[in-house]
Amino acid sequence: MAAVALPLGTLLATPVAAAAWLASGRPGLPWQAWALAAVSGLVELAYFHTLSAAYRRGDVSSVYPVARGTAPVLAALAGVLLLGERLAPLQVAGVVALLAGIWLARPPPGGPVSGRSALAPALLTGVLIAVYTTIDRLGVRLGPFWLYAWAVFAATSLWLLPWARRGSTAQALPVGVLTIGAYGLALAALSLAPLALVAPLRESGVVVVALWGVLRLGERERAPLKLTGAAAVLAGAALLATG
Repeated sequence: MAAVALPLGTLLATPVAAAAWLASGRPGLPWQAWALAAVSGLVELAYFHTLSAAYRRGDVSSVYPVARGTAPVLAALAGVLLLGERLAPLQVAGVVALLAGIWLARPPPGGPVSGRSALAPALLTGVLIAVYTTIDRLGVRLGPFWLYAWAVFAATSLWLLPWARRGSTAQALPVGVLTIGAYGLALAALSLAPLALVAPLRESGVVVVALWGVLRLGERERAPLKLTGAAAVLAGAALLATG
């Protein structure tokens, strides 16, 4: 689905990017930005694979909080260690809350084998989110964020094409539009604010997704712990963003 949806979304976004490019006086990107976009797209290809693997093996209500909770912790650390950003005391408390949320929402060691096997790809998904977010934080500093965003979408689409299969364009198109729109907004935010602030705010939907998994998909096993963990992830993200 992603291999069809993202190229479709990029195709629709291309005329908008072209119009913005002409209206802005035909700005360019240095080669470093194009290289970062290509690497970011490759990391996102790996992200699609690990996320799919996690969802095949475990509950959405466990996988999503673990993946999304891991990402801002690592992104905040990357902001501190690689980009010279600093965490306030409340943001440190946010990291602690995020770690607690991941621990609560994780598939239990004594649970079903399929659920346990989802933990590793879910954690790896979080690592990959943090990696491409850090790369993109660097990329948006090198030129217009919207031009870099188009470069990332184009690169990711090219990396995904070998996995494209014939399917329903009607189903893939809205997924592509939402994906492009959501991450385009994230890149806009990265161009305006520190990585340690933007990365946590992206996790604001974690409780909604966990609730959807429990109530809509019937993932009732350890539901209180999953929802508590998701709430802790959201609280930690809020503390990271406002500290």
